[in-house]
Formats: sequence, C-alpha cells, structure tokens
Amino acid sequence: MNLDKIFNAKTMAVIGVSLTNDSHPANVIYNKNRYRYPLTVYPVNPKGGTIKGEYLYKNVADIPDTIDLAVIAARAEFVPDILQSCIDKKVGGAIIVSGGFAESDNEDIQQRIVEMAKKADFPFIGPNCLGIFSPGKIDTLFLPAERLIQPMHGNIAFISQSGGVMVDQMVKFKGQGIGVSTGISIGNKAMLKEIDLLEYLAKDPDTKVIVFYIEGFGKNEGRAFVEAVNKCPKPVIVIKGGRSSQGSHAASSHTASMAGDHRVFSEVMKQYGILEATNGLELSSYCEALSSYPKGISGKLGIITVSGGHGVLSVDYASDLGLNIPPLSASTKELIKQNLSPSVKAIASLENPVDLTGSAVDDDFLNAARVLIKSNEVDCILLLILPYSPGVSIELGAKMSNVCLSSGMPLLAYVPNEERYRMLIEGFELNQVPVSASIEGTVLMAKALIGEKNGEK
Repeated sequence: MNLDKIFNAKTMAVIGVSLTNDSHPANVIYNKNRYRYPLTVYPVNPKGGTIKGEYLYKNVADIPDTIDLAVIAARAEFVPDILQSCIDKKVGGAIIVSGGFAESDNEDIQQRIVEMAKKADFPFIGPNCLGIFSPGKIDTLFLPAERLIQPMHGNIAFISQSGGVMVDQMVKFKGQGIGVSTGISIGNKAMLKEIDLLEYLAKDPDTKVIVFYIEGFGKNEGRAFVEAVNKCPKPVIVIKGGRSSQGSHAASSHTASMAGDHRVFSEVMKQYGILEATNGLELSSYCEALSSYPKGISGKLGIITVSGGHGVLSVDYASDLGLNIPPLSASTKELIKQNLSPSVKAIASLENPVDLTGSAVDDDFLNAARVLIKSNEVDCILLLILPYSPGVSIELGAKMSNVCLSSGMPLLAYVPNEERYRMLIEGFELNQVPVSASIEGTVLMAKALIGEKNGEK
C-alpha cells in the first residue's frame, strides 16, 4: 500500500467545509493549509456555493485536478459515501478526522469503510483522529493555528493513538529544542495501523527515530508489532497508555482498543531490546539522544563535573539504570592532572566522576575530555555544568562539542534550563549535542544509546 500521497501531498480536498461556521474542524483545516502550507487545497460541501471567494465543490468528483489527499470531517453516517467518491476519483489516500465510529459503539459503520478501503487498496488514517502534522509541509490538526505551539523540523516521527497526547508532546518538544519530521494521530487505526506506519517511516529519509504512544492492540497485533520493530533499522521508542487496570479501561473507551496486559507487553519489549518510556522525562531524553547519535555505546560513562554532589547523583542514577562508571586507570588520572590549571590541580578529584570543582576554567574541561577520549576507558562523556561557576564561559558548550564530535564520542550535557544560560545551551544544541535540564535526564540519554550501531538489534 502506497502512503506517499498522504505524507507528501501536493493537492488536498477538505470535505465537510461549513458555509456558516468558520470554527468547524473542516474550516480550520482548510484555512490553515490554504494559507500557510505549500498545498493546493479544495473545499468540498454538498451544498456548493462559494467560501471566502473560493469555489465550493459539491463533490470531490467535481474537482478538476488530481487529488493526493482527502481530509474528511463530516458526520459518521456520511463517511461511507464520501469515501466511495474518493475511491472513484482515485484519490491517493484519506484522513478521517470524524468521530462517531467504533469508539461510540458504531462498529458497523467503521467496519463498512474498512472493507471498502481494503477492496480498493485505499489507505486512510483514522477515524476519530487529528491526522498528520509535518513542519512546513502539512497540518490536518483541527486546532486553530494561533493556539498551537509547533516544534521545529527535525528527525523524530511521533505516532499516537491520542491526538491530545501528540499535541501535548509537540509543545514539549518545542520547549526542549527537539524537532520532528512528522506527527501522526491515528485514532481508531481502523485501516492504517502502527505496523503500516512503522514500515513506511523506516524508509523515510527525513525520519531517524520513531516514537509510538500506544493504548492497545487488536487481536494478535501486539506481538506482530514487536516483531516488526525488531526488524526496523531505526531506533523505536514506545510509551504505553493503559498500564494500570483503570487506565486500561479508559483506553478501551477512548479509541476502542484492547489495552491488554501491559506487564506482558513490557517484558516482551525488553526481550527484543525495545526502549519503553514510562514518563515524559524518559521519552524526551530518549528522543533527544537518539536524534543526535546512533546506538552503539556499551554504557561505560566518563563523568566530568564541577560539583561533587552532582557527580554522586549522576552515579546513583546510572547505577539504577545498569550503566557503568568505570574507575580510571592511574595513567589516565595522571594525564588529566598534568593538563589542569594550577588552581585546580591541587583540589580536583580525579576519580570517575572527575570533579574539577567550581574553580575550573574552560580549558580544564576540554583537556579532561581529551584525555578520557584517548584513554578508551569510557565510550560516552557526561558533562555536568553549573553555569554560575566563575570560570565557565558561555562558549564552553561549543568548545566541548567540537572536541567530542571530532573524536566521534557521544557527549551528553546537563545545564539548568534558565534563559540567562541560553547562549551556553545553544553552543551544544547548534552542534547537535543533547542537553538536559536535569541530571537524571542526562543519564537517561546515555541509557538510550546502549546497543549496536544504527539501532540494529
């Protein structure tokens, strides 16, 4: 099944546009894409007429152009006939944002459109969904543009059964400087399911990491999904809703999914080496790390800090996650000491973590990192910075990034997320070095990188 017309649409028909209610979902979708995105967009309403000076087509069949994508925002009972008109028109695919299907006990209508689509090999997303958002390309979310906080273009694809969870995560990604290639709200996933989208995104050149928010699966879908993820050449992160018994019940009523036994599903994912995020911090940390680096470390962390307490906390978090903080050899410690500035040399602790103390200047960090890289005793560096240390300059982020990137060793940084430290943080981010506002998040980023190169299982 070819999904290119859905995700790379050049022409779009929005079906259900209202003549009287400009806040109608179809109108919101039509107006956004008509004026803000590089698409040719056609409005459709069976009454016809004009809207804002544009011709309003009575049927998609009347549009004198090839249509790549139809967005359907009409009442559920009208959707089968609309879908058939799209099939007859040879539209490339559809997004059905309308609700009122299996999630409302109208399984017969949902089954009818699925049978029609399968017979015609016609792909559609939904129903009961927001559809897709891709920065600079398309936005079928029926949410006013002025209320949305949109992330920048990046390499994370986020697929979600919940439109609300997807939008909320987009807002968080924006605040954390994480870019997305596409966001996909699949709702009831009646036709296109997680596996279909996984297979498509696995070949998408704009996507490096694939994230799923999942509430449940149909019969036999869970294991098939895990097996498909295992074959995917890209890192996949899963966050599961409905982990508790009450959450499972809520998931069933939300998108008509069978939530299943989360404990069993979680154990299966572990067996296959699939990253499961259990909260927002884990999700963001995994995304940020994998969007910058491939998997490939064994988990031997070298920690450089200006605060002994921060170093202790990082070791505790790392130990909880099964990561390794190897002791440094005597020769490595001596080399670090030789390169330290005189005011630091006598007071620094040269174990792992390497505590340079609050007297450290930029060159102390850079020289310690160079020694650790050449030692082959660690395969990832965690840098814990307190920007209020007097010797730390705003250029340290850029300087450290260049040292580590030239060596190929992953660098992960902790910097408190305050506006006055923005230039320091940008020195990392502009070099694609992940930065976390918490020590725990920095360690979680390291966890995400454990594994074979390029995310291969």
